[in-house]
Amino acid sequence: MLASHADRERAVDVLRAGFAEGRLEKDEFDRRVSRVYAARTVGELALVVADLPQGPAPHPGAVAAVPQVFLATPRPAQNGRAVGSAVCGLLCLLTAGLTGVPAVVLGHTARAEIRRTGEDGAGLALTGLVLGWLSVGGWALFWLLLIAVDVLD
Repeated sequence: MLASHADRERAVDVLRAGFAEGRLEKDEFDRRVSRVYAARTVGELALVVADLPQGPAPHPGAVAAVPQVFLATPRPAQNGRAVGSAVCGLLCLLTAGLTGVPAVVLGHTARAEIRRTGEDGAGLALTGLVLGWLSVGGWALFWLLLIAVDVLD
């Protein structure tokens, strides 16, 4: 994984703490800082701070592990109602619009839950809403035209 600017700054903070505690000499500190800013990946950063206390805990048989600081944060869970809304919206094409209303209901409830809980799936909820409303609107227009033609005859 490529290292970000924030990853490099965290590694420099680990080096600063090691230097302040007397674990590194000034010239070694300077060499490591230059290695941190030249590093392209998180693994390279981990190697620079591996022997310092704030660095990774050594694993048996491993050269160096990636510190917890450098690991990616877990993605939020996918909202189930958003998935259901998208599925119902896509099924509108196969069910002649019967799943349009559930797509709209699930889409609106999913968007409210996503705002409240921070879950993932806003795009799926929006997809379900658009397809559901297109289905509901299409059927409403169809019935209105059918009624208008019947009244004119």
